[in-house]
Amino acid sequence: MPADLSQLGFLLFVSALVAMLTRRLRMPYTVGLVLAGMGLYALHIHLQWHLSKALIFSVFLPPLVFEAALFISWREFRRDLLLLSLLATVGVLLAAAITAMGMRYALDWDWGSALIFGVLIAATDPVSVIATFKGAGVLGLLAGAPHDALAVGGTLVLTVGGGVLIGAIVAFGFMLLASGTRDYLVEITFTTLAAYGSFLAAEHFHSSGVLAALTAGLVVGNFRSSAAIIDADRQTRRQALESFWEYVAFVANSLVFLLIGAQEAQQHFRGLWSPVLVAVALVTLGRGAAVYPVCALFARSQLKVETRHQHVLFWGGLRGALALALALAVPEELPQHDAIITLTFAVVAFSIFVQGLTIPWLLHKLGETGQSARQATPAGQDGSK
Repeated sequence: MPADLSQLGFLLFVSALVAMLTRRLRMPYTVGLVLAGMGLYALHIHLQWHLSKALIFSVFLPPLVFEAALFISWREFRRDLLLLSLLATVGVLLAAAITAMGMRYALDWDWGSALIFGVLIAATDPVSVIATFKGAGVLGLLAGAPHDALAVGGTLVLTVGGGVLIGAIVAFGFMLLASGTRDYLVEITFTTLAAYGSFLAAEHFHSSGVLAALTAGLVVGNFRSSAAIIDADRQTRRQALESFWEYVAFVANSLVFLLIGAQEAQQHFRGLWSPVLVAVALVTLGRGAAVYPVCALFARSQLKVETRHQHVLFWGGLRGALALALALAVPEELPQHDAIITLTFAVVAFSIFVQGLTIPWLLHKLGETGQSARQATPAGQDGSK
């Protein structure tokens, strides 16, 4: 444990230096972290932590999702809910299908491996989808068994609905407790319990932990906003809460992207450039199919998405630790097990170094200026938004 803590301090020191340097160089913070992680590996600095599904889902993901939702206005979220829902369902399914079919016919993968790769690289909450396929049987579904299709639909509804319900119950419970105190430290403690508690409870009941943490963040952020009208010193306590969660997100992102860099440096793509290019092209094409057709449905409505914003949504679909954790958790008996891991790392590398580095340029060209520091140092650019 002392060694783990000392390395944590070292990684936080590296993160702080990277944050200062990237700000001076006007470079995306995540790109700088990945490069730093690769540098640590090149210098033979052994990292005791390694990316895994358990580490991502038990430690990093709950606070990142919660913090992102904490700053979302329920009024604006409700206004855009239909558009967001279609992007997160129909859009994701289109992206996954295009990627899966491309891997099947361009690289001659078996359907099971192709579908799993398509889902884990495209979905906003791939854990729920993968769990659904695993429970209902991927090969049976592909064979066209009607009862399997019904099982997938039913399980998905329970997974999504259960996650939202559990997140709301847990968050409201802790916020009611927090309303009985004016101690901001106690309030912060309750919100921490809400973030992790909602996620873990949902996972325990085989629901979506991501949606539970998202719902909990929405509840906490907007519950406190309404309470601010009643409590005179609520604004001060809210600022303390927001500062705390911004720091938590900074630490979590720093560690995640440093670990991504360290593991990217260990990947060998020699002799695999053709499959890598195919995978990157398919994922990019799938992202386009997930954004432009869905946004076109709302072209004549109040939910219209400006063309320049569609371009940002398309090119800003970054992948990261979530996809890597899921790829590393793929069963070894899967025919394309090693290829899935390698190509996932390749897509993530393209996402970070190509898309991540060109996003600021794209925003400038599209006239999207005046972005906040929070947007310049994003919390969890994981393709889950």
